[in-house]
Amino acid sequence: MNITKVYTPEQVAEMLQLSKNTVYDLIGKGEIIAKRIGSVYRIPASSISFVFTGLDYDLYVADKEDAETIKTKKIQENIRQVRKELYK
Repeated sequence: MNITKVYTPEQVAEMLQLSKNTVYDLIGKGEIIAKRIGSVYRIPASSISFVFTGLDYDLYVADKEDAETIKTKKIQENIRQVRKELYK
């Protein structure tokens, strides 16, 4: 089982040198992704890095993956075309 490191809003506030209320506001705005379990929040470590990298980085990574997939598909299509031509 892969367990993700999680933090309380108080721990995140201390790490980011913010008030606890600011962290709760950021959770409310969706700038910090948190999971509510019962009456408490837990914040995955990846969410804290997201505060600094933002969605731009996620889009960059997704775009790179898409480009690689497209390139791979084009290569496979080219191979199919060549094989078709060879075995006519």
